[in-house]
Amino acid sequence: MKGAHWQGRLRLALVKALLRLFSWLPLRLNHQLGGLIGWLAWRVNGRMARISRENIRRCLPKWPTDEQEKLVRDSLIETGKAITEAGPLWLWPEERILPLVKEICGREHLDQAMQSGQGAILLGPHLGAWELGGLYSDRLYPATILYRSPRQPELEALMVEARSRLGAQLVPASSRGVRALLAALRQQQLVAILPDQEPRFGQGVFAPFFGHPAYTLTLVASLLRKTGARAVYGFMERLPGGQGYRLHYLPAPDGLDSEDPVEAATALNRGVEDCVRRLPTQYQWSYRRFRTRPAKTAPHHEA
Repeated sequence: MKGAHWQGRLRLALVKALLRLFSWLPLRLNHQLGGLIGWLAWRVNGRMARISRENIRRCLPKWPTDEQEKLVRDSLIETGKAITEAGPLWLWPEERILPLVKEICGREHLDQAMQSGQGAILLGPHLGAWELGGLYSDRLYPATILYRSPRQPELEALMVEARSRLGAQLVPASSRGVRALLAALRQQQLVAILPDQEPRFGQGVFAPFFGHPAYTLTLVASLLRKTGARAVYGFMERLPGGQGYRLHYLPAPDGLDSEDPVEAATALNRGVEDCVRRLPTQYQWSYRRFRTRPAKTAPHHEA
């Protein structure tokens, strides 16, 4: 236990040092460094590259092989930028971060959802600068954001502090967190959820994602039915050359609040697909979205 404690403290110190290092760079150089890290990950052909390649082959089978491989490379370059830009996004002051958002497209979809008087659920996939999407959401409406605790518990306090420092309330993916989401919606506020994050066993159903069964959370449908809230999708596009970001809001497909959990989860995934098709290079294809596979009795995991 003592060794694990010191390992945790060392890991926390290393993460803080890297965040500080990345935050010293202007965004253009930060993204250049991140892009190099991502390119190296592609060249080395490690685990991230292999998972990305398999996911892209599975989800976009009609793409030519050379186009699939180009997407593997480009998406890992963008993932590298997502890693290094965490420094500025977590540590820069508010007055330096907010001007990075150069344009908001589809703002009317979010406004209409909030004007329903029942609150709104913002569904932000692992697409583009999703860390900034969470930070920026509270600038528009009071926001409560659901998060999953990291595997390294010593990093949780740092993560929560960084993600909530512009005003959003962060709540864990637990019964306590769900109660907080319900309370926020009943106060006609905004809640934000990652719709493409695999839920824990018992909290999801299998539904098609790009034509393949993916274990998908049922929480969104439950919240919509209980509160009458509206849903909207959103993602933060990373502009080239470190120019900043463009925020997109999209209407949600019909069926998200269906009583049929599979029908609701299918609609949820369809909305994610729509976002990804608009910006495939910036989707986090290295995420093991199909890790849990269907079985007759309970989900099992791919090796």
